[in-house]
Amino acid sequence: MGKQVIATDNAPAAVGPYSQAVRVGSLIYTAGQLGIVPGTTTFAGADIEHQTRQALENLAAVLEAAGSCLQHVVKTTVFLQDIAEFARMNSVYAEFFPDQPPARSAVQVAALPLGGRVEVEAVAEACDCASPEECGCQQRTGGQ
Repeated sequence: MGKQVIATDNAPAAVGPYSQAVRVGSLIYTAGQLGIVPGTTTFAGADIEHQTRQALENLAAVLEAAGSCLQHVVKTTVFLQDIAEFARMNSVYAEFFPDQPPARSAVQVAALPLGGRVEVEAVAEACDCASPEECGCQQRTGGQ
């Protein structure tokens, strides 16, 4: 059960000495994802809604590269620059986890990298479904 480093161009590149995700056995641990458009250093928008949506799309891309999807997320941590924006973040978050959402912690932090408003990290199970339709995975590559 070795450690497999996950990297994809479909999410922003790491901006330091860390991996986008690491898979160990059937578990995937992601780094925090900001609302940055992949291939750029630009946020998807200035508001919490746009940044949350992009952060979750980035998270989905990393999970897919690791052989999983949002359906298999068991825990997330959401870091907010301003906890007063929780309800607005939560409305977007609910679109990505409509049924059986994962456990979650949400905390306010003093600051986020590059001035972001939100960052989301996750722990997920690798997908071992017979087909993408079985669980909702769009793509399963890493380790499958």
